[in-house]
Amino acid sequence: FIAKPLMTVLRISNSALGNWGLAIILLTVLIKLVFYPLTQMGMRNMRKMQKLQPKMTQLKEIYKDDKNRMNQEVMALYKEHKVNPMMGCLPMVVQIPVFFGLYNSLLVSIELRHAPFFWISDLSAREPQFFPILTLLMGASMFIQQKMTPSTADPAQAKMMMFMPVMFTGMFLYWPVPVGLVIYWLMNNILSVIQQYFVNRSVTPPKLAEEN
Repeated sequence: FIAKPLMTVLRISNSALGNWGLAIILLTVLIKLVFYPLTQMGMRNMRKMQKLQPKMTQLKEIYKDDKNRMNQEVMALYKEHKVNPMMGCLPMVVQIPVFFGLYNSLLVSIELRHAPFFWISDLSAREPQFFPILTLLMGASMFIQQKMTPSTADPAQAKMMMFMPVMFTGMFLYWPVPVGLVIYWLMNNILSVIQQYFVNRSVTPPKLAEEN
């Protein structure tokens, strides 16, 4: 139910652009536009959460002997600044079905068999292991995105998150992932990095609370 509409959009885009690789890039932009409000909300929420960390640390220090009061103050802080700890994961969770839908579209589509795109001879096949330029660029773009994405996790968890680009790059190199999907993921990362850059610039840190 997701793969078929995506394939319809790909066919229309290919008819207009005359190339399946360009059609995948256009589809990526369209999907990004559809999810833009949700992604923007999630990114701003995470950035605000990161900016609130010094204030949360201060509250925890002030009310370290009163856990109930501390939790009340933290929840009041969230409410005051209109942030939700769960909101940061929502954009990624919503887009996962689209990722697998596109994976199925590219894997089984007859039209993309042996469809060329620059040096790529078959968008439905895995990128050649001896020349995995797009896959490595995808991993690099994911690493940059991780570096720019605000994190409220502890240092150990943050380091584990930074390992994800390496893990995904390895998966894309050795699993039968269509190179068309690598193009989608790469373009999605590039657009996310641009969006995150402007979000990071737009969110200013709050003033620290004064101890009562």
